[in-house]
Amino acid sequence: MTTISPTYVRTRWFSLVNLLFLSVIMFSLYKSFSQIFLRQEHRKNYISFENLAFLFLVYVNVLIGFSLVYTIFEMKGIPVLVEGGSILTGGFLEILSSSLYFSAITLLSVGYGDITPIGIGRWFAVLEALIGYIIPAAFVVRSMVDFEQRPN
Repeated sequence: MTTISPTYVRTRWFSLVNLLFLSVIMFSLYKSFSQIFLRQEHRKNYISFENLAFLFLVYVNVLIGFSLVYTIFEMKGIPVLVEGGSILTGGFLEILSSSLYFSAITLLSVGYGDITPIGIGRWFAVLEALIGYIIPAAFVVRSMVDFEQRPN
């Protein structure tokens, strides 16, 4: 008779929960980014407080989403970030704060170089940087299209 160890069950359950959590994060990033391209009728001018607030919330959502992806990988034991030549260590809050910082400097194209991605983290960083470049352009295009299509 084969028995399954409790450690295996916990590890398998943890992997499924992480996969679900990553899926929810990626879905929310997709929905946040796709909202830029949806037309809304109530816009009256090029730039409004509502547009700027929306842009800020999109940036915050993308920043938090990617930092949670980095944190999940780090907590799972898959190193994706290196700080000062060594892999990130510490508890959840230390890793989360480093991930938030790295996500912010990557998304906003600052890139100081004190924390660098490795392994699969490089691809996530490339995707995040690409999104950081596309968001303002998409926002400007959307504002112009909305302005052009509004009734006079």
